[in-house]
Amino acid sequence: MACKQTGVFLMMVVAIGLVSLASATEFVVGDDKGWNLGENYTAWAMGKEFKVGDTLVFNYKIPNHNVIKVDGANFKACTSPENSEPLATGSDTITLSTPGKKWYICGKSDHCERGMKLVINVASDVEAPNSPPQPDSSSNKIEVFQYLSLMAAAMTVAIAFVI
Repeated sequence: MACKQTGVFLMMVVAIGLVSLASATEFVVGDDKGWNLGENYTAWAMGKEFKVGDTLVFNYKIPNHNVIKVDGANFKACTSPENSEPLATGSDTITLSTPGKKWYICGKSDHCERGMKLVINVASDVEAPNSPPQPDSSSNKIEVFQYLSLMAAAMTVAIAFVI
């Protein structure tokens, strides 16, 4: 009997973990245009709901650009803090691990002054609205992964009740 209960408990833990993973969204900054000069990142972020656990992906050609996380004052002044280490892989992923405002700039030349900067507000999971997803033609969400994860979670729960 204890073995059966342990198995059910483990399946429930796996199901909860899969549902949690499925709720995170990957946002590709600038969608298919990426992190480049000439894009309006304020407009790109408008209407998007960022929450703890989501990720931002900055795609760009190296060595043309980089990504630096800054505070509000450095964002406004387009300056990077001393000792800041720019992300510079050309495909940088940042996990949004805490709620609040987040500021990012390109530290190359005058790129920030020319508009390569992004500010977002990250909501906690509890604060995020529970609205159904809207149809979106952009490729900023991993919807197939979410669907498969939810299906796996549902199957795990169903199997737990059969055992």
